[in-house]
Amino acid sequence: MIPQAPKGTDDILPPASEGWRRLLRGFEDLAVRYGYGFTMTPLFEATELFSRGVGVETEVVEKQMYTFEDKGGRSITLRPEATASVVRAYLGSGTQGVFKGYYAGPMFRYEQPQSGRRRQFYQVGVEYLAEPSPDADVEVIEVGYRLLQQAGITEVTVRLNSIGDPADRAAYREALVAFLKDRADLLSDEARSRMSSNPLRVLDSKADASVVADAPAPLDAICEAAAAHFAGVVAGLQRRGIPYEISPRLVRGLDYYNRTVFEYVSAAYTAAQEALGGGGRYDPLAEMLGGPPVAAVGLAMGVDRIVLAMPKFPPGGPDVFVAVADPARREDAIGLVAALRDAGLWSEMDLGDRSLKAQFKVAGRRGSRLVAVVGDEWSEGLVTVRRMSDGEERPVAIEEVASWATNR
Repeated sequence: MIPQAPKGTDDILPPASEGWRRLLRGFEDLAVRYGYGFTMTPLFEATELFSRGVGVETEVVEKQMYTFEDKGGRSITLRPEATASVVRAYLGSGTQGVFKGYYAGPMFRYEQPQSGRRRQFYQVGVEYLAEPSPDADVEVIEVGYRLLQQAGITEVTVRLNSIGDPADRAAYREALVAFLKDRADLLSDEARSRMSSNPLRVLDSKADASVVADAPAPLDAICEAAAAHFAGVVAGLQRRGIPYEISPRLVRGLDYYNRTVFEYVSAAYTAAQEALGGGGRYDPLAEMLGGPPVAAVGLAMGVDRIVLAMPKFPPGGPDVFVAVADPARREDAIGLVAALRDAGLWSEMDLGDRSLKAQFKVAGRRGSRLVAVVGDEWSEGLVTVRRMSDGEERPVAIEEVASWATNR
């Protein structure tokens, strides 16, 4: 029996991978235009990084991490998210001042697989460090919104909230716990177990939505400075024309967040896990990891979910398929393929011993735009180029095939 991929993982093969390629290339171009540099961190980290940064009582740390002991007896965890790793790298590098980085790669969480929620899942994201301005929040939110726009996803809205500063959060937590204890008999078993350890997560529980509908909201308890920051974020989104709605009970499940939190939803994408991405400000994280205070804001976008929500584009094909009419010209054809590739074109040929008619069929199956036929006219410095969409043919000078294909 052929071994199967582990539960909660996927093989992404052509042509399905075309949507992934399109999205990842688009994200990289977008991030660079906004001034973010490519950032790479390890796939696994010391478990302490996530227990200290993400929060020991969060669902991620309690239930979802892939944690193991290495041969040196060290506790190691496959990264469940990238933000803590980026901040660790920033602190460890000795970098000072503003840092803007983007990343792309797999994350790992042990949870029940479903559509758009896998045990190995792919994220892209940006982190903007050492900038406390609300305009940094706006820029980060805009990056995610523009990514969804260019991916062809419509009717996107940013859900927005502020959970205030750490002191606000502590006071709010106390009020929320008191509220939940008064209604403990109405809550689900899971909500009751979180009521004291991580009460903000109860606000996310769909099973308890009716019970917490009139719970106090974090936005009602934030300090003057946090309120002014939030007003700056709202004003910035309005200036940039980014649609948003205030979601007073929106929280993020990780301990490092403060002030702004947000997520992206689209009416064009409906699933149990409806958010296509999200993020927020996490000024406390650097100190939680043992470093100095560092203002920070970032986002993570769920590539698996975004690809599911994207319109389905037809798979692309070669720019030029080189066909061999005269077997004696096979080496010339191989040289033409190499020259076209050097010119930046997607070029292929059939390496079997097929007839010219069969080669055209291969070109058609692969979706090639043009077929360049290498035959007797090669000795005159020409190839015959056929446009596959309408069958039009014309002789083209060998040295002009690349430019001709580029302009057609």
